[in-house]
Amino acid sequence: WGGGTPSHLEPEEIRDVGNYILERFNFSDDVEQSVEIDPRNMRRDHIAAFAGIGFNRTSFGVQDFDPRVQEAINRVQSEEITRQVVDWAREFGFKSINLDLIYGLPFQTVDTFRSTVDKIIDISPDRIAVFNYAHVPWMKRHQKILGEQPMPVADERLAILEMTIQRLVDAGYEYIGMDHFAKPTDELAIAQKEGTLYRNFQGYSTKAGADVYAFGVSAISQFENIYAQNEKEIRKYFARIDAARAATHVGYRMTADDHIRKETIMELMCNLEIDKRRIEREFNIEFDKYFAADIPKLDPFIADGLLEETDSYIRVLGSGILIIRNIAMCFDAYLEQMMREKPVFSKTV
Repeated sequence: WGGGTPSHLEPEEIRDVGNYILERFNFSDDVEQSVEIDPRNMRRDHIAAFAGIGFNRTSFGVQDFDPRVQEAINRVQSEEITRQVVDWAREFGFKSINLDLIYGLPFQTVDTFRSTVDKIIDISPDRIAVFNYAHVPWMKRHQKILGEQPMPVADERLAILEMTIQRLVDAGYEYIGMDHFAKPTDELAIAQKEGTLYRNFQGYSTKAGADVYAFGVSAISQFENIYAQNEKEIRKYFARIDAARAATHVGYRMTADDHIRKETIMELMCNLEIDKRRIEREFNIEFDKYFAADIPKLDPFIADGLLEETDSYIRVLGSGILIIRNIAMCFDAYLEQMMREKPVFSKTV
C-alpha cells in the first residue's frame, strides 16, 4: 500500500480492506508486505492494524528535521513523532523500516542537513532513501510557492549529497545504486553484491522482473511489455468501476528498442556499469553499432574521469555515481524529444 493514503484510514478500515485482499489472493509464507505511511497521522493502533494483516515493511518520509525547512515546505513533522512511529513499527515486528530524505529544499545547507542525517543515523532505519527535490511547478501547482524561497544552488546541492553519502557510509550503510542506502545485512545490499538488484519506477527492488498489479486511483501497473495507469481523478475512477469497466486511463506498449534501452539503463543504475557483451547476447545486437548515436554523448563524462569505456564495458568511476542520472540520460531515446516539446522533468542536480 503506498502514497501515504493508508494513513487516512482508521484501524478498523485497515483491517477490513486488508482482510478483503487476503481472502481473494494467495500469499506465500515469506511474503513482503510494505506500507507507505504519513507518521503525522499515525497512532499505535494504526501500526498494530497493519501488522495484524501481515505488513512487515514500512516506509515514510522525513525530508528534513530542520524546523525552518519544514515550515517552508508546509510539512511539520518533529523528530519525536518520527522516533515514536519507528518504535511502534519495531514493537509490532516490522522487519524493515525505510526513511526518506530530500535535499535541495528551501533554506537547506550542508550544516543543517548534516544535523538531520546524524539524527537519522541515530534512529537507525534499515534503509534510507536520499532524493533530490524535483521542482516541477508546471506539473505540481503547490510547488510554485517554493520557488519564491531561497533554495540551494547546484553546487551546494552536490555538496549536501556528498556529505550525506560520506556520513551514511561512515556509519556502516551500503550505498545502493544512485539514491538508496541499506545496512549490510539488508536484502538490497545483498542483491547489489550478487548483481541481482533491480529498479522499476518505484525504486530499487530485489524482485527482478516481477509484474506490478496496481489498484486504486492513479495507480500504475507494470508488466513485461506494458505500463498502464488508472484514472487520476476520483470521480472518473469510480465512474469506470461503477460501470464495470477497467480503471485504466492510459497505457503504453514497449517496443523492442524500449526493452534494449531499459536493460542498458538498468545495468547502469543498479550495477554502475554496462556489460556490453551481456546486452549483445541477450538482444542479439552489436552494442557499439546499435548505440552509435548515443555513445559519443558519454565523451564529456569520460574526459572528466567520471566514466570509462572499453570494448566490453562502460563503467562509472568515483564521483560519477553522483550524476548517474545524467549519464543514463545518454541512452534515453525519448528525453530529447520530450524536452523540445515542453518542460517535463526537474533538474537532476
